[in-house]
Amino acid sequence: MEKEFETISGIPLKLFYTPEDLKDFVYEEKLGTPGEYPFTRGIRHTMYRGRLWTMRQFSGFGTAKDTNKRYKFLLAHGETGLSVAFDFPTLYGRDSDDPLSKGEVGVCGVAVSSLADMETLFEGIPLDKVSTSMTINGPAAVLWAFYIVTAEKQGVKPDQLRGTIQNDILKEYIAQKSWLFPPEPSLRIITDIMEFGSKYVPKWNTISISGYHIREAGATAIQELAFTLMDGFTYVEEGIKRGLDVDSFAPRLSFFFDSHLDFFEEIAKFRAARRIWAREMKNTYHAKKKESLLLRFHTQTAGCTLTAQQPENNIVRTAFQALQAVLGGTQSLHTNSMDETWALPTEKAVLIALRTQQILAYETGIPSVIDPLAGSYYVEYLTDRLEEEAYKYFAKIRELGGMVKAIEIGYPQREIAEAAYRYQKAVEEKRRIIVGVNEFIIPDEKLEIPILKIDPRVEEEQRERLAELRKKRDNNQVNKTLKELKRVAQSKENIMPPILECARAYCTLGEICGTLKEVFGEYRETPVF
Repeated sequence: MEKEFETISGIPLKLFYTPEDLKDFVYEEKLGTPGEYPFTRGIRHTMYRGRLWTMRQFSGFGTAKDTNKRYKFLLAHGETGLSVAFDFPTLYGRDSDDPLSKGEVGVCGVAVSSLADMETLFEGIPLDKVSTSMTINGPAAVLWAFYIVTAEKQGVKPDQLRGTIQNDILKEYIAQKSWLFPPEPSLRIITDIMEFGSKYVPKWNTISISGYHIREAGATAIQELAFTLMDGFTYVEEGIKRGLDVDSFAPRLSFFFDSHLDFFEEIAKFRAARRIWAREMKNTYHAKKKESLLLRFHTQTAGCTLTAQQPENNIVRTAFQALQAVLGGTQSLHTNSMDETWALPTEKAVLIALRTQQILAYETGIPSVIDPLAGSYYVEYLTDRLEEEAYKYFAKIRELGGMVKAIEIGYPQREIAEAAYRYQKAVEEKRRIIVGVNEFIIPDEKLEIPILKIDPRVEEEQRERLAELRKKRDNNQVNKTLKELKRVAQSKENIMPPILECARAYCTLGEICGTLKEVFGEYRETPVF
């Protein structure tokens, strides 16, 4: 039987492509000039000639002090933006001394339980000079408040701050599963953040709508594109429903995509995403500002494609994925380290990952020309096909009553699970080759790379610091600010001002989130399988 060729998303591939595959192709409608609608070729007129992408390694482990040291190491070696990886207790809005945090403090990210930890995390790093991305969702409002107050203490005003909070709760229900509250109050908090940011922190991206975690959960490129953009449309609709002018908040919505292994399909995905977002923002949501139409995105190379076997091969995989992201026009990039299937990266591993970006930026000449693959029959065909398939998903989700309804009945979750099953089956049947895993195996392979190990004392020290904080702070002020937070949560007022007051009083993350849970309740997932 003749072998079938298809992309990872399952788009059948011909041997080669010709003008016949682009019969309806109109240059101005499909491509246009870089920096002009529909922005398929890039969001800026000069792209990387004017400004290279931000090199932002996702970093965090142990205590705030440990991670502060890593940030300074990376900045000293040429990193141009910071990215905070929080540990699991922090992602779930729990303090390090919560009984459910035991064994997880500082293990897969940095532990941040209060303003004091955030102050240590950025000690000696001027927050008016760097942009910071924080991968946090359920408790995003609280961690953002810690950051804003840390900046205040450095003498930096909110309107000087640049960065991003992920704050994308819909993809948590779909893929990553680190949620706190049910969908309705979660969307209220997100809208409060968008409103507050547009007024007081205007350079801050208030949501990074994330396809990365959707993809890492097993989605195809088509599903990543469709579900991510549909999440984005939902946030826009929530803002409009609140009565906000779409142009007041849309320019600060950003995106976060995965760069997987199917080279051309990934580049086409980025291009299709820009075109769809611009069209929908203009025609469906009637945005007037050019900035509202721009799909700006961060990219991370695909962690799920890294292998524990022959880990040095991961350097090569990451380099190709970084190249895809740059050819796709990313604004910011994180390259994974070769040892991440084993542990958090060592200094050596993360430095190689950063150097991969620097070689791409400064040695290859690739950033010199914008969207160099434009006009390729194959790339344009794939871009059109990805767009077409994404619209089929949009129609289906609208038919189900919108993204929240679709999530509640488990529609995107099931689609992703089925795609993951198909991919795994292809690997097991060797229809898809993974070097070192199902082919080109080294018998009796021995691991010869150093592994970063988290000292068990990290948790003990963190608990001691938290106990000291609770003892030293003004607990009357703590109780007063938490009481006010509860009152505002029960009203329709914006929730950010009282959270900021709680942060200033050194209320802990767990105390603030606990107060909000008293009002909003906690989300419990309905089993869909």
